[in-house]
Amino acid sequence: MTELVHLAVVDGVASITLDSPHNKNALSQQLTSELLDHLAAAEADDAVRVIVIRSALDVFCSGADLSEATSVGMKVGAQRMVDVQRAIVANAKPVVARVTGPVRAGGIGIVAASDISIAGHSATFALTEVRLGLAAATISLTVIPRLTDRASSLTFLTGDSFDGVEAANLGLVTKSVADAELDWALDAVLKSLLKGAPQGLRESKKLLNRELLADIDARGNELAELSASLFSSPAAQEAMLAFLNRKKK
Repeated sequence: MTELVHLAVVDGVASITLDSPHNKNALSQQLTSELLDHLAAAEADDAVRVIVIRSALDVFCSGADLSEATSVGMKVGAQRMVDVQRAIVANAKPVVARVTGPVRAGGIGIVAASDISIAGHSATFALTEVRLGLAAATISLTVIPRLTDRASSLTFLTGDSFDGVEAANLGLVTKSVADAELDWALDAVLKSLLKGAPQGLRESKKLLNRELLADIDARGNELAELSASLFSSPAAQEAMLAFLNRKKK
């Protein structure tokens, strides 16, 4: 089985790279399982001070794996999205998302869960669940706390796309920079984070994420069940199959 997520550690930075070209980094059971394993490994590695989540492709993440959703269902997949967000939020190490290209639906949960997210201006975001008869249920745990109430309503209800600049204005990402400056901006943030003592970073992150983590633990299972039930509904199944058929043409 080809690995879909890679882990490399260099100079205190663990790079976790999404690399599933056949489905544009869709959140398949294999990809989320490997992502969880690498997050745990990086947290346990004393040589790691900071974690970066990035993509090897020109797409950051295309959201849920609709092929799986229409074949094996999303009971496992929905719970995995809760688990991935929790693993990022609760991780003892700061997690930084380096965001380029399209980010859709569930992928936005990874961006929102990360402590710091830096996006290129040309990155695009869309909570497209509403157009398939779904709701951004599991990722609402991390996305809604990052946005204003008005921004949440606009993005969740319309499904319209917006770029990296707007994502920063809405609070979804920490900073948006010109695409050519993305790695420079990432390196600057990493340099600052690496100045922090491990205990200081760990305890500061606990303070920042205390309420967010408590909410994930309180409502995560409920929202995973809601998500799975929506994915299995006739309306969503019909919409997802129609979307997959259009992609094949």
